[in-house]
Amino acid sequence: MLIDFNTVKEVTAHGMNNGTGSMTTKMYMDEQRKIIPCTIHSGGSIGLHRHMTSDDIKYILSGTGKAICDGKEEPLRSGCCHICKKGSEHSIINVGDDDLVLLTVVIER
Repeated sequence: MLIDFNTVKEVTAHGMNNGTGSMTTKMYMDEQRKIIPCTIHSGGSIGLHRHMTSDDIKYILSGTGKAICDGKEEPLRSGCCHICKKGSEHSIINVGDDDLVLLTVVIER
């Protein structure tokens, strides 16, 4: 299967899951997975939320941020991968002056 994100429309979201600021994203979604390249702009965050049926995997391409997963804070930087297991409460926050660019893969299980 090939997914060409060059042909997927980019969308801007404000206050994702009651977070702050804005992010831009493209999304592929089917019944088993979501693949989401996204950029959380400076000052932005994805608010605290849960995936009750899936794991949420984030690979950081550039920028700096922090993940909060079940109350534990973890620093994010280029080359890191953050995994939040099914049922865990989590948030992603851009703590830098530059964009936080990441690839998110959500796997249903």
